[in-house]
Amino acid sequence: MNGAAEIGMLSRVANARMPTRWGMFDAAGFERGANGIAGIDTAIAMIMGDLTREVPLLRIHSQCFTGEGLGSLRCDCSDQLSMAMRAIAAEGRGLVIYEYQEGRGIGLMAKLKAYELQDGGIDTVDANHVLGFRADCRDYSLPIAILRELGVNRVRLLTNNPAKARALTDAGIEVAVRIPCEARANPYSLAYLRTKREKMNHSLSLPSREGLDRSQPCLDMEANRKGTRSAYPELWNINQ
Repeated sequence: MNGAAEIGMLSRVANARMPTRWGMFDAAGFERGANGIAGIDTAIAMIMGDLTREVPLLRIHSQCFTGEGLGSLRCDCSDQLSMAMRAIAAEGRGLVIYEYQEGRGIGLMAKLKAYELQDGGIDTVDANHVLGFRADCRDYSLPIAILRELGVNRVRLLTNNPAKARALTDAGIEVAVRIPCEARANPYSLAYLRTKREKMNHSLSLPSREGLDRSQPCLDMEANRKGTRSAYPELWNINQ
């Protein structure tokens, strides 16, 4: 992960009002020249209220199409985004910087390949390594540039990931406090979240099996009742 290197000039290319289920936000679109095939980095800042008053809440959020668009239960990304938007709306001030770094920066197709490897029994970190990636390939220099453009130099950061706080601090943006943004685990996400805690030092207080969220329809639970084994060890014998 990298929070320091900046490539090209940052430009604000659009501003629009964005009504959401949590309240009215201002959506600011940013672009910056980049290396690579795409040649450009983009991000959206969802802003509510006056960011210069007191210390605003901040969530730096990486796109998760599988969770946010398809409703996947394998991760906590969609829930975290909702929690952050709701918290900002409750205060009336803050921002979410939403950037396109699917799968911790490896992209959607590589993320699906990593899922396939995880279905075979290895964890999310080892799957990345098998595919030739670091555990986390994200770069936080674009959110940092956006914060500077918005005149924000002190934040209350909504994250379980200490690496995000370090990236901001190293860039001269003060993290006044790091606020947990922990979603309730379900049988599909528990192993993934355990790996994030144990191998990536995320601050997570995970439940016992009894504390899992089983409110979602899970086909593997049905398979377990029929006596077949799921690819998810957390589901083995869960109903017995």
